[in-house]
Amino acid sequence: MTIAADHETYDAVEHELGVLLRRARALSVGMMREVHQGLDPAAYGLLLGLYDRAPVRPSDLAAYFGVGKATISRQLRALEDLGLVERRADPCDGRAHLLALTSEGRRRMDAVRVARRERFFALLDTWPEEDVRTLATMLARFNRLAQENGTPARSRPAESDEGLT
Repeated sequence: MTIAADHETYDAVEHELGVLLRRARALSVGMMREVHQGLDPAAYGLLLGLYDRAPVRPSDLAAYFGVGKATISRQLRALEDLGLVERRADPCDGRAHLLALTSEGRRRMDAVRVARRERFFALLDTWPEEDVRTLATMLARFNRLAQENGTPARSRPAESDEGLT
């Protein structure tokens, strides 16, 4: 591949990822409102993280998102106030606690996951199954590479007061 073609290819990847991220963010806003009208984007990101990882220590969740403990604590308080997240004693360390979705939080996130899955089914319905598998494989490979290279799930400064998504 020539240098010019190489740049064109990487420019195309960057462009398409940008479009994908903007569309994903717009979709997330709609899904977030389905969970709770008072939810902000940062809190929705935390719920998604807890959905797949709970029970988890707050410090582990902060590390996953690449934010500081103060930022996580503020967001978690809001989610606890909404009745979507709860703290449980850590059976391995009585001084620590673990975070998990409440049954209501799990129920709402389950409903959102079903809606997201149905949206992806509709979007990819005309694709051959092998193409869908290839897309999933390539996205997983890209995400692993980003993680291995130290790219957190988000890239804002650790103690930012901004959201997590």
